[in-house]
Amino acid sequence: MSVETLVEQMKSGLDAPICLTWELTYACNLECVHCLSSSGRRDPRELTTDQCLAVLDELRELQVFYINIGGGEPMVRRDFFEIIEHAVSNGIGVKFSTNGAFIDAANARRLAAMDYLDIQISLDGVDAATNDPVRGEGSWRTAITAMDNLRDAGFGQFKISVVVTRHNVDQLDGFKALADSYGAQLRVTRLRPAGRGADTWHELHPTNAQQRQIYEWLLRHGENVLTGDSFFHLNALGESLPGLNMCGAGRVVNLIDPIGDVYACPFVIHDDFKAGNVLEEGGFTRVWRESDLFLSLREPQSAGACASCGAFDACQGGCMAAKFFTGLPLDGPDPECVGGDGEKLLSSVAVSLAPRPSQDHSKPARTRIPVKAGGGN
Repeated sequence: MSVETLVEQMKSGLDAPICLTWELTYACNLECVHCLSSSGRRDPRELTTDQCLAVLDELRELQVFYINIGGGEPMVRRDFFEIIEHAVSNGIGVKFSTNGAFIDAANARRLAAMDYLDIQISLDGVDAATNDPVRGEGSWRTAITAMDNLRDAGFGQFKISVVVTRHNVDQLDGFKALADSYGAQLRVTRLRPAGRGADTWHELHPTNAQQRQIYEWLLRHGENVLTGDSFFHLNALGESLPGLNMCGAGRVVNLIDPIGDVYACPFVIHDDFKAGNVLEEGGFTRVWRESDLFLSLREPQSAGACASCGAFDACQGGCMAAKFFTGLPLDGPDPECVGGDGEKLLSSVAVSLAPRPSQDHSKPARTRIPVKAGGGN
């Protein structure tokens, strides 16, 4: 099967998601200013342990081979190990994202003893001066300590996950060197204007010149750096980057939130993109295969305002989440369109009129840390 045929098959949807993101909890010890899920406080409706295990049994029957667990901070849950051990014992690989606060020496050894497990440590600066204004005071040292513990426990190749902003884009070489020093793999992702990121995107997202900088860096290093589908909008600049060149929302990816609601996209936790709940009749399987929202997303999509652009086949119009939360039409250009079309359109959209995330679990007394460029910028 050719790559083109495979992509077309993915666009029409698969029997089960290739990668399912599952936010186990909204509880978190940090309050990152760009948090996609506005995490902080636990939702009292959070799925119980038994409900989580039942969802995993259903995913096993669907032959979902890989889930991406996040939060919030997933290790806050007291049943965290029970959940991931149930997954891997049933042949479901697990990658979980963590700020590292709960990876002490003992937990690192426990994690290192498990099969089918991948760990992704979140870090947004090669130094505390760059990282901590975004992720919270002391979070850089916490992440480094977790990585030290994983290395000392013989875990193997974990991941370092970086959200690229205008304040850390000049540190990409430094992030790669840091990952190499641990025998880890670097993963760089795009900043989306979702969750609390809706309030900080305009000051944090890379400039147009920095978008080209990211593109050129990924051309040099992309074979050894993971990106998922984060930067396919940059393909309009020329040579295609490694990774999936399409929006997979409701087609090959989706999100389950802590209370069991199913969303088409991990970056759009909004009622407009909620397809159902795992506790409803038919469970996750019915939502994935029969929900009106997912079925509509699998229909051929119009190029809309981008139809006359010669780069549309390369960039596919960009990211649905980025457009939605900046108030741009879904069939319009990406707000970070490298041709500048999104930026022009943004100038006519009032920020106050852009859709707001449907939920906010931020702690009531949250105080915003001023975001500023750190060392190396």
